[in-house]
Amino acid sequence: MLVGFPGETEDDFEELCEFIKEHKFDRLGVFQYSHEEDTSAHDLADSVSSEIKEYRAQRLMQIQEDISYELNEKKRGKKYKVIIDRVEGEYFIGRTEGDSPEVDNEVLISAKQYVRIGDFVDVIIRDSTHFDLIGEVV
Repeated sequence: MLVGFPGETEDDFEELCEFIKEHKFDRLGVFQYSHEEDTSAHDLADSVSSEIKEYRAQRLMQIQEDISYELNEKKRGKKYKVIIDRVEGEYFIGRTEGDSPEVDNEVLISAKQYVRIGDFVDVIIRDSTHFDLIGEVV
């Protein structure tokens, strides 16, 4: 989603917030408008302050954080195929087949359970955070 496009009003932004709450996206990125050369909007007056853009971006991400947590909680007790990407501290870090590296949810698996980096393993989700899943190998 883009916030702070020239001419964006508070009503426009509130409508966007309601749209996101209604449609509950699995994943959502939020970007602040900035002038880019060779675009049709480049010459428009930047009528939304940087402070308001920042506030709106943060507000949308807060809405999405709540949605993401709700969706992650629904994954508890379910089994997913997970590819193991790396080890960090006490966890193997992986992602489900539907998640992209570096931008989507990660699956944390206790390093007490041994798995190999690059392997696919079946994982039962036992817990979740706003943007990650916590599971164990089955």
